[in-house]
Amino acid sequence: MIKSKKLLAVGVVAALGLAACGSDDDTSESTDAPAGTDGATESTEAGGGDTGDGAFLTLEDECATYDGLQAPEGFRVNLVTDIGKVDDGTFNQFAYEGMTAAADCFGIANTSFIETVSEADYAANIATSLENDPNTLITVGFLITTDTEEAAIANPDVDFIGIDQFLEEYPDNMAGVVFNEDESGYIAGVLAASLSESGVIGVVAGREDVPPVVKFVNGYTAGAKSVNPDIRVLSIYNESFTDIAKGASDAAQFIGEGADVIFGAGGQTGSGGIAAAAEAGVWAIGVDQDEYYTTFASGSAPGSEYLASSAVKRVDIATFRLIADSIQDQFEGGLVVGTAANDLITYAEPHDADIPAEVTAAVEAARVGLADGSITTGVCGIDGLPLADSDSGVSSSQRSACDE
Repeated sequence: MIKSKKLLAVGVVAALGLAACGSDDDTSESTDAPAGTDGATESTEAGGGDTGDGAFLTLEDECATYDGLQAPEGFRVNLVTDIGKVDDGTFNQFAYEGMTAAADCFGIANTSFIETVSEADYAANIATSLENDPNTLITVGFLITTDTEEAAIANPDVDFIGIDQFLEEYPDNMAGVVFNEDESGYIAGVLAASLSESGVIGVVAGREDVPPVVKFVNGYTAGAKSVNPDIRVLSIYNESFTDIAKGASDAAQFIGEGADVIFGAGGQTGSGGIAAAAEAGVWAIGVDQDEYYTTFASGSAPGSEYLASSAVKRVDIATFRLIADSIQDQFEGGLVVGTAANDLITYAEPHDADIPAEVTAAVEAARVGLADGSITTGVCGIDGLPLADSDSGVSSSQRSACDE
């Protein structure tokens, strides 16, 4: 079912996508690189430090594996974001960076993007993008799934890449890229519990009706409890992925309750939480991409020395590889799953943070264990709820879809 030879996903985990962060700006279409992306681009190309063999691939190294592959003349790749912008520090930006890296690597002269403001704009933005006759069209986010599927069916000669988009059955020209966010959360939880001295940690999350958010939260709890079964994990879901002030307020509340590590798993809302925590001298853990380069402005923002890591989903690498498949006429529809085993779930280096060697070792052991299957999260890959047969104490009324 997983068609991309380079992605090498191991096992199909049915999952739903995380709605991206929003913006109050008007919908826009552009062929220019966004302002303020230099640092974020560096994060994907500089790698993640010494996090283990294959733990943090670089786009430059990924390009080198294609032995000078060049796109045909006139080849075009377009992108439509979820609510948000291509420099918003979320997976919108990571998908954009995967596209631009592919353009540089494969000599693609024709690319453009449209930034979405409202859910009502999804179909129109896809239609506008298709007017440019792209060979490959990338759409980002769970909420745009239906519109992407309909466009793929209506345009069989275009290869569609749907980031965080799960379907029971895909059109032959649509690849849905989903991730095991529970693994990502688990790694963050091991880090948090290993750093915590108070025995209390927190997670500022996004919408509870978005399964990847639930997977992040429950994976985080499972990882933390694998280190300290008695640890107290404070969590809160938010209605918005873009409320930075609310995220900061949530973090302050958790810190007041004794939390000494805060994980942000809610887009810009979560970023507001970790920025406030770090500025207050509390450990912070980012999400999706390396927030050192985005939220903490490559170390120039206050508290960067308290950013312990980021739980990373390699949307950029997945996007890059699927564009390469399209160029080589090897693109096939189906589910692509990002996991620790195929290096699409990993973590970022600590940068300015002084992390004890034993903590780094514990985190890397968790990543390796998830990759080789010796560690499982106990979280359902469909709805994000704890598995009924796990040690989480989930009630019968909360039985997850994995048990049905």
